[in-house]
Amino acid sequence: MEYLNLDAQVGDLSGVLEPARYLDHLPSISGDLPPGARAFATDTDHYDFQSRRCVKDLTPRAVRSAGGEEIEVEFQHNCWKHDHDLVIRYTGVSSFIIDPTDEDRGAGLGTVILDEILPHRDGCSHEIACWGGTLTIVCRDLQAIWTEADCSSKW
Repeated sequence: MEYLNLDAQVGDLSGVLEPARYLDHLPSISGDLPPGARAFATDTDHYDFQSRRCVKDLTPRAVRSAGGEEIEVEFQHNCWKHDHDLVIRYTGVSSFIIDPTDEDRGAGLGTVILDEILPHRDGCSHEIACWGGTLTIVCRDLQAIWTEADCSSKW
């Protein structure tokens, strides 16, 4: 992450997630982002930890090739926070990297901590930090689609 701090210090408390530096920088770079990436990055709910449309605590569920240079990443809701799932469609993908923090773990990336979308010569880069690793996609543009989730778990 270039601007997001995933291990900020606030008083005596460490390990605090702090998007302020990125949010302060976002207005100066948003015009350089492709339209879909700009809409997703600048959505007021995106970094609002209390919002049902904040990416924090979503879980990557599936990655699918949509043919050619298109990839879809599906994120599952967390019923305590979200009422929608998220699918991000990436077009013109020039780079796709999954970097697990522990290669032997095999448990997937875990839940999303935060993400950062930046301009790139190929369009934009989208880095998604999760508890178990990082997913980084460079693409021409992306489209974020929120779909209603089924939170009727049977306890």
